[in-house]
Amino acid sequence: MHRIISLVIRWVPRTVLQRVAGPVLGLVGLFYQGRRVNCPICQRWFRSFLPYGRRRSRGNALCPGCLSLERHRLIWLYLKEQTSFFSRQLKVLHIAPELCFIRPFEQQHGSGYVTADLESPWAKVKMDIQHMPFEDNVFDVVLCNHVLEHVENDRLALQEIRRVLRPGGFAVLQVPFYNPVPDKTVEDLPVTDAAGRAKHYGQADHLRRYGKDYIQRIAGAGMHAREIPFANELGPESCARHGLVPTEKIYIGVK
Repeated sequence: MHRIISLVIRWVPRTVLQRVAGPVLGLVGLFYQGRRVNCPICQRWFRSFLPYGRRRSRGNALCPGCLSLERHRLIWLYLKEQTSFFSRQLKVLHIAPELCFIRPFEQQHGSGYVTADLESPWAKVKMDIQHMPFEDNVFDVVLCNHVLEHVENDRLALQEIRRVLRPGGFAVLQVPFYNPVPDKTVEDLPVTDAAGRAKHYGQADHLRRYGKDYIQRIAGAGMHAREIPFANELGPESCARHGLVPTEKIYIGVK
């Protein structure tokens, strides 16, 4: 299963995967029924989550019920336990929306929930994150999960996120980190091909490899930046039950 999933996500276009993965993995999930792990998003229990990864598959990562990964489940728990996201209707901008989030977020926030992306078939608004077609001070929350590493000018994108946030609003700004994490973000290398980007940045369509200075990038866009060791705060029992990475942090920018 590790090898099959790795090959599929490496070679099948993401837009195709987004359309067909749900029904296919729903069938696979029948063979993973159990009571060892629980997805807090779809509330289903399994004996384990599915493996996931382009090259080095991670075990116990992908929920066959809603297609959530570790980072999605961590974000969900953070929003539920540390914010008012699920207690009132908000204006929410979700950039590059993940399928596992769309239905519950729409149910919670109605027409105030806006999905946006350049390519995603689930996006209501087609846009470039570096030049967003929204007025200033519109959204209470912006969700931007594993997007900035694909963007040519991530600093400009962060400034745009700040611009469209209302005063007091916050953005969830997750990016991938690859061990060993460099002290300073690696970018602007003379790399022009997919193999070179994969080698230096971790994936063929990434434009940088984020370092320990990422929190300063958020602050540099004019937001109050927070680095929260939320998985660690949840504790080992919760991490095991929900299939979380204990060392993963939540990155927040507040306007």
